[in-house]
Amino acid sequence: MKHITGLMFFAAILWWILSGYTKPLLISLGIVSVLFTAFLAHRMKVLDDESQPLHLSLALPRFWGYLLWQIVVANIKMVIIIMSPKMNIDPHVLRARVSQQGVLGNAILGNSITLTPGTVTLDIGNGEVEVHAINRESAEDVENGVFDQRIPGRKGVRS
Repeated sequence: MKHITGLMFFAAILWWILSGYTKPLLISLGIVSVLFTAFLAHRMKVLDDESQPLHLSLALPRFWGYLLWQIVVANIKMVIIIMSPKMNIDPHVLRARVSQQGVLGNAILGNSITLTPGTVTLDIGNGEVEVHAINRESAEDVENGVFDQRIPGRKGVRS
């Protein structure tokens, strides 16, 4: 029940933000579309902790702020690398241990690493992440496990 309620709440908020309509007819059509979407999701049995991670609702905005800051810092570092006369480029592939065992935690970790310029997640699973980095400095947070520790979610739970 909490997953359907959460889906309807977030879908309604998203619909209202993206549409911006305030006329009663259009709002009622939006409500009908949200209810129909929730009905279909319930019928298809796709609502669970992985598809509707309500347990992450409070932790995600703080993580998004951290991730946004890391993206800005990595972009500045990339500009410095590109603009410097002697480019500090030492591409390499590294493997690092991670504590994420769930599918959701692995997906958030892999995408977060890939979103920061200078690193790309190549493979993740079996307690390890394989990352391509443009230089040693770009891979420090992955090697030190900083991203892994900041991922909100259920560590130690295999999904």
